[in-house]
Amino acid sequence: MSPDFSLDPAAPAPRHAPDGLLPPDDPQRATLHNEVHSRPSARIRVPALIVQVAVLNEGVTREMECAHLRRLPGQQGLAPEQLNGNFLRLRFADHTVKWERHTEFTGYVIVQPLPDAALLGAQAPDLLSAPAVAPEWLRGIPGRTVAAIQLALVTGDLSDERALMSLGQTWFGGHTLVASQLGNGHSWALTEFRIGADGFERMLVIAPPGTTDTRAGRIAQRLLELETYRLMALRGLPVAKALGPMLSQAESALSDITARLENKSASDQDLLDTLVSLAAQVERATAEHSYRFAATRAYDTLVGQRITELREKAIPGTQMLGEFMQRRLSPAMATVAATGQRLVSLSERISRASALLRTRVDIATEVQNQQLLEKLTRGQELQLRLQSTVEGLSIAAISYYVVSLLLYGGKALKASGVPVNPEIATGALIPLVLWAVWRTTRRIHARIHAP
Repeated sequence: MSPDFSLDPAAPAPRHAPDGLLPPDDPQRATLHNEVHSRPSARIRVPALIVQVAVLNEGVTREMECAHLRRLPGQQGLAPEQLNGNFLRLRFADHTVKWERHTEFTGYVIVQPLPDAALLGAQAPDLLSAPAVAPEWLRGIPGRTVAAIQLALVTGDLSDERALMSLGQTWFGGHTLVASQLGNGHSWALTEFRIGADGFERMLVIAPPGTTDTRAGRIAQRLLELETYRLMALRGLPVAKALGPMLSQAESALSDITARLENKSASDQDLLDTLVSLAAQVERATAEHSYRFAATRAYDTLVGQRITELREKAIPGTQMLGEFMQRRLSPAMATVAATGQRLVSLSERISRASALLRTRVDIATEVQNQQLLEKLTRGQELQLRLQSTVEGLSIAAISYYVVSLLLYGGKALKASGVPVNPEIATGALIPLVLWAVWRTTRRIHARIHAP
């Protein structure tokens, strides 16, 4: 019997409460509610073949992907608006094509009948001897391939583990396998984690007769997501390795700057120029790669979740999928995490060195300001003394002119017949004149300096 590729039932449309029972809906309520139904699992009847191609979608628009999907038979009327939900499943006579767009990659999944020559017991079968889609269509998918997987779902007797393992090895051409019992024994998953000559990895799932379509769909989806997320998580490893030499050089340069700062063997300007250049280099690396490191952590988390969902049980003498993957993946993720932490730590150390240099510059500036203030204070004191001297001379000069006027006045009075001695009278008034001029000067100062 050929596989059943029927779609999951569509999620029911939200029903709004009668008027008066609820406040008005938030504009995003229906969208958020239906998010759990946005990527439904396929219902797959065993035996079946699932072909997944995941491509990086940087620079690839939805319009380009829609144009490629329109190349499928009968899809010429496909509108770009139908891709707004990031998920689309197209049904054909004997197969389905699923399009699913993620942040960094887009997945194309074709579910089709498994060739009879590829059932359990076959030896290294050709899975795409009768492809459901044209090879030219697969080659023309816009983007760069990051994962390509052929997953075969077959039925078999799970009671004899040794015989089943032998059949699995024969199916993979005698290669060393990684295998697990899934769901505590309801099915087997086998793979070699190698890219074949056709560019695809191969996975084999052996399920007992009577396995439900929904269970088969969930198993396939988890395995495909597990491998795709593993590869996406590993995209941070080349970045981490490339940053290693730069970080080592930057750490050495920072250590040298700190030593010169401690020994005061360089001018503040030279240290500042070197530190600014180093900080710019580190900040540029942070800006360019912080997203990659964050994405790696997110994908690694998803890998861990999918491994947990498989609920693996060991097959004697064979390494489990999750064990193999974590043993190979954990060192890579540790390298990425360590590199990200080195980048953050280096940025913080540069900030502390900058703070130290800034403190030293501030202290030097404060000392210079203090010296300048002392010079200004001494200048003001000299100016005050000079001003006091000038004021004293001014009082003497003004008094001299006033006394001279009084003397001329006395002489004028004597000439007019007044019996007065101008010299004696003027001499007697000199103390009074001095006091009056001094007193007047003090009053003028008081008015000038009054608040």
